[in-house]
Amino acid sequence: MATPLTAARLLAALREEGVTVVEHPGWRTHNRNHVGPWGPVHGVMIHHTVTTGTVSTVALCRDGHSSLPGPLCHGVIAKDGTVHLVGYGRANHAGLGDGDVLQAVASERSLPADNEADTDGNRSFYGFECVNLGDGRDPWPAVQLEAIERVSAAICRAHGWSQRSVIGHKEWQPGKIDPRGFTMDFLRDRIARRLAAGPDKPPSKPKPSYEPFPGAAFFAQGRRSAVITAMGRRLVAEGCGRYAVGPGPNWGEADRKSYAAWQRKLGYEGNAADGIPGAASWARLRVPNADRED
Repeated sequence: MATPLTAARLLAALREEGVTVVEHPGWRTHNRNHVGPWGPVHGVMIHHTVTTGTVSTVALCRDGHSSLPGPLCHGVIAKDGTVHLVGYGRANHAGLGDGDVLQAVASERSLPADNEADTDGNRSFYGFECVNLGDGRDPWPAVQLEAIERVSAAICRAHGWSQRSVIGHKEWQPGKIDPRGFTMDFLRDRIARRLAAGPDKPPSKPKPSYEPFPGAAFFAQGRRSAVITAMGRRLVAEGCGRYAVGPGPNWGEADRKSYAAWQRKLGYEGNAADGIPGAASWARLRVPNADRED
């Protein structure tokens, strides 16, 4: 058992392990800590999503739904191997599971059969949802499996755990089948080899990383975020700045007018150039990752 890593230390551990990470707005403080404890932690739990599509899956795992509020995990591992961080702290991913399994994970010994649901897992495990239908036919690309391996190894390495601290949801809660399509022993063998070999050296010049589109609703009166400052700087660099002062972190009319100028530069007209960012124009603006704690 261990005290959870800080969000900053988790991010560093993932990057040190060579994981490609996308940070979604507010992930560091998005959690369910108000309804129960987070920690001590004992291991990493792997799930499949029963969904397709990265954008919609990330939104679901970040926000949850009417019967299960988000976050539903700490990170979403996409088909292309990218890891999308959506929450940090207590998350609705594990639910109740077998206390005997938890004790086995904590002592890193062979797992017993999961035949009870008497123990809170949301406080005790890091959780990662992997995009897959879970029907036994949806493929697991090699880059996705490698990302699952790297994420698991990164957390184990940071805590000094072995591969036995990584389990599947199907090994925790009776009736669950995820992840389906590979065995957990197969995954743990890969993690063990990676832990023995040591982490990959991070590249000397990492590829540029850009802010994912946060959704049109993000750009509302009263929104304050370093993402808005980073967007404004890019608009100025593109010759579209309409700021008397700034840009700054508070979304306002100058931001809307500047973004409308960018939309017109891209060829949008009428209501399509209303100054509210859309996914296509945002992708072309290439807003660099903002240095933020929001």
